[in-house]
Amino acid sequence: MEQVIRGSGLTRTQFAARADIDRSTLSQLMSVSNRRLPRIETLAEVAASQQVSIDWLLGLTHEGPMQAEMLQEQTSFEHDALSPNDERLIAWFQEAQGYKIRYVPSTLPDLLKTEDVIRFELAQYVASSPEQKIETAAARLAWTRGPGSDLECCNSVQAVESLARGEGIWRTLPHPQRVAQLEYMVDLTTELYPTLRWFLFDGLQRYAAPITIFGPQRAALYLGQMYLVLTSTEHVRTLTRHFDDLIRGAVVQPNEIPAHLAMLLTVAKRHRPR
Repeated sequence: MEQVIRGSGLTRTQFAARADIDRSTLSQLMSVSNRRLPRIETLAEVAASQQVSIDWLLGLTHEGPMQAEMLQEQTSFEHDALSPNDERLIAWFQEAQGYKIRYVPSTLPDLLKTEDVIRFELAQYVASSPEQKIETAAARLAWTRGPGSDLECCNSVQAVESLARGEGIWRTLPHPQRVAQLEYMVDLTTELYPTLRWFLFDGLQRYAAPITIFGPQRAALYLGQMYLVLTSTEHVRTLTRHFDDLIRGAVVQPNEIPAHLAMLLTVAKRHRPR
């Protein structure tokens, strides 16, 4: 227990308040003459507040707090199989069933992408194959269509507009594929609302790095060819507050998304290369 308190950076009084236990109870636990095991409720409060396992508190395991982990993107040896990390991400979606999942994609939401767009994005990518990402996107879409799913997604409005105009990374995407992508998103956002709620914020006012927040359990920040996975309750809460700020700044609300995409579809059809 002494190690936990030192690691927290709190005084004993602050630690007791954070763990929601009596100061006197903590003093008894810290006493060198104490031979009684703490109540399971006390252990649970300490474990939850400090992100450690009860087994570690009891000395039954040497594995201490796991608050962050780096995951390198991996290519599966099988042509169309999921990579180990993709399997973990999908498993985290399943574990978070019943919780709200918050998602900021690096480009467009994977579950809303056509296979042509995924192949275009990953045609020269070194860390993952298009087949793997197509499988992952299909699994995410299946999860979103399932019972109990609750997904909020945020993009900048400029990111979607650049697709319609064929700008930036979409400059060499064939025009028919851009149009098909927008049509696909109109259909899916109409079908999936309100299970999927997609917010568009002004990228001139706010910025968000790619991230997925799996309820209160963990957050996975995409850093490019790797993920930083955070399991600290305080870190997850802080990132959740950041995501909620993106929602507050949204200039296009989820119920407006299909109409907004239909308007961009008209723009895309006008921006046909000569």
